[in-house]
Amino acid sequence: MTSNQLAASATAADAALVGELLGRYLLALDDEKLDDAWARSLFTEDAVVTFPMSRHAGRAGLAGWHRASLAAFTRTQHLGSPPVVTVDGDRAAFRANVLTTHVHHPGTDRPPLFRAGTLASGEARRTPAGWRLNALSFEVLFTEGEPPRRT
Repeated sequence: MTSNQLAASATAADAALVGELLGRYLLALDDEKLDDAWARSLFTEDAVVTFPMSRHAGRAGLAGWHRASLAAFTRTQHLGSPPVVTVDGDRAAFRANVLTTHVHHPGTDRPPLFRAGTLASGEARRTPAGWRLNALSFEVLFTEGEPPRRT
């Protein structure tokens, strides 16, 4: 293999690892325990996550913030497209489409489902522990149903 081929192979491997971070994040929202170990496995210490209605800066408290956001629903499902990842040394940018279905708690005056189509984008950084998400944001492209009421 030439040096150019080796570099391209390493870049492709890094892009796959960054894409896997987003996939692991989306899957965890639906069926895993969101705790500090979860946050450490995915995010840098100074990560910023921005939802359409709220934002959290820093890894400290990030799991609790996610749990509080998800508590508005009885279940969720997050489906992500394969991300497009651009690696530049120890940093990477990514974008992916995400379709989410949120199931409202029974007994509310809301329709049972709230769906949203979003564009997820962000940045990842190579750390001593491997690639970690440094910035993650979601831009709503469409919704169906009613979101939960703000409390």
